[in-house]
Amino acid sequence: MDVHKDNITACIMTPDGKEIQTFPTKTVFLLKLIDWIKEHDCTHVAMESTSVYWKPIVNLLESEGIEFLVVNAQHMKA
Repeated sequence: MDVHKDNITACIMTPDGKEIQTFPTKTVFLLKLIDWIKEHDCTHVAMESTSVYWKPIVNLLESEGIEFLVVNAQHMKA
């Protein structure tokens, strides 16, 4: 995930390639992001540790039992 103040861009790798979606960071849309992740049976998520913007997402992932990594943005490659 590429996490910013106003939006989050997420990419899920599928057998057919990848699917990319962008979600606003309001709670209602973060819940839609979690639903989208679960619909794809995604069990592991990696995201950039951009400022404090990653924290609400981590809280939701944790509450849903989805494994996650928060990494330095310089170490991520989309």
